[in-house]
Amino acid sequence: MKDHVYKHIELTGTSAVSIEAAVTTAIKRAHKTIKKLSWFEVLETRGSIDKGKVLHWQVTIKVGFVVEG
Repeated sequence: MKDHVYKHIELTGTSAVSIEAAVTTAIKRAHKTIKKLSWFEVLETRGSIDKGKVLHWQVTIKVGFVVEG
């Protein structure tokens, strides 16, 4: 197995549906410009409330990817 070096960044995804959908939104968008995404870690979960119901989820994640070279 080759030893890898990883870089990580923070992203915040949003969704009106669920926490998982907010994470997926962030990862799908990052994948458009960053290749070899390897892992993620949930750092924060927030949401907005309207009339006693969750209106929107906002999830901040740390995403790691392999540094080429």
